Amino acid sequence: MTASPSEPYDLVVVGAGSAGLAGAVTAAELGLSVALLDSTTQSGGQFYRHPAPALGAVRPEALHHDWSAFSDLRRRLAASTVTHLTGHHVWSVVRESGESGAAAGETGETWAVHAITGADGTEEQPVRITARALLLATGAYERQLPFPGWTLPGVVGAGGAQAMLKSGLVLPGRRIVVAGSGPLLLAVASSLAAAGARVPAVVEAAGYLRYARSPRALVTNPAKAAEALVHGAALLRHRVRVLPGSAVTEVHGTDRVEAVTVSRLDGDWTPVPGTGRRIACDALAVGHGLVPQIELATAVGCATRALPDGTLGLALDDLQETSVAGLWAAGETGGVGGAELARTEGELAGRAIAARLRGRRADPDPGRGVGPGRVGELRRRRDRMRAFADVMSAAHAPGPGWPAWLEDETDVCRCEEVTAGRVREAVTELGARDARTVKLLTRAGMGWCQGRMCGTAVACLAARGGTPEPPAERRPFAVPVPLATLAALDERATEQNL
Repeated sequence: MTASPSEPYDLVVVGAGSAGLAGAVTAAELGLSVALLDSTTQSGGQFYRHPAPALGAVRPEALHHDWSAFSDLRRRLAASTVTHLTGHHVWSVVRESGESGAAAGETGETWAVHAITGADGTEEQPVRITARALLLATGAYERQLPFPGWTLPGVVGAGGAQAMLKSGLVLPGRRIVVAGSGPLLLAVASSLAAAGARVPAVVEAAGYLRYARSPRALVTNPAKAAEALVHGAALLRHRVRVLPGSAVTEVHGTDRVEAVTVSRLDGDWTPVPGTGRRIACDALAVGHGLVPQIELATAVGCATRALPDGTLGLALDDLQETSVAGLWAAGETGGVGGAELARTEGELAGRAIAARLRGRRADPDPGRGVGPGRVGELRRRRDRMRAFADVMSAAHAPGPGWPAWLEDETDVCRCEEVTAGRVREAVTELGARDARTVKLLTRAGMGWCQGRMCGTAVACLAARGGTPEPPAERRPFAVPVPLATLAALDERATEQNL
């Protein structure tokens, strides 16, 4: 479905995952006209990714946690007045009018959301949608740390392996090692094993004992502990070994993965000599956490905050508004914390936006279930879960010794085929002291992914053992845009001026 570019809305929501769905349906139920844009054809985002109806899945909920919450959001979406625009890849948002810094709705300012359409964004006709307020719920993408052999066929992202299973009902292999760092690994391993894959090991670079350093966050978030127990029980049932304090430091094979080397790590994530052992497998699902996807926000000047794992999230106020008035954000954009936190922040943002556009405080009518009591409850729940998210982020932050995994011949930037040796040469011999200079000297980060895959690795190598700067997330376009789209946009602006 494609929107009329001239139709104004009260609110445009970008992203139809947990946060976006909650924000869109909440705002619509409070009387706002809402457009919900998403690049995929189905709602749910990455967490609730599910098979297309044509695949005939009888029980899509079998591979999901807390499916009932998504079912409720989907039901509310269907019953609402929300205009759900699928296949819309948003590449830019622009504040078009009004005084800078003024609250949305007070000076008539609007946001213009620019998108390309189609399953892969190749339709040449650009789409422009305007609204009085904007909510970004764009989620996150996987962080990858390179190692010898990571470009072999059969090496996939941990989240990618889960997406293949959830949406396509296929496995990346029959004998799959799951590796990296973060709680996502347990969920991926348990779902792969439940689907019939043999999972020899879950290789976790960090250690779960680090959570014990923050007992308050654990006690106040019992649902997280219960979720971990569920995954742990599933791994025990399928006889999957969990190897904490270890990492896959090399992949072996010719045409595809045949085995991996797993090495013990010290506290800095440096491989301990003599501890490497091979594990036979035909696929490796690997990921070292998630990175907030904030390009749309940073392109218009939204402030960020450093997260405990070295990534950047958006700096948000108590009601989810960014530093740019009229632009709110929810979910992983403020730091990775899971679906329940995303739903909470989405609802909170939806209520705050409705109140702002109606010219009142965050809904003072307790009789409608949207008063200060509800807003206060959402804020307390958000703060509790956000505290746990920060603990989780710190527990799985990459250690400074991981570049010791790399050989000089190891590709760091896959798009431009830039090796670790070339990056090290730029630092040690050519004087590069940051990731931007390395990029200019080697082209690392100039390829199709624009540094999303290699940004962390390049920043760490440029830091030479020091604290790396967070990868820059300010890009003029959030997704690749065909030149024909930009030309059509320019022609339309010329026609309007005439």
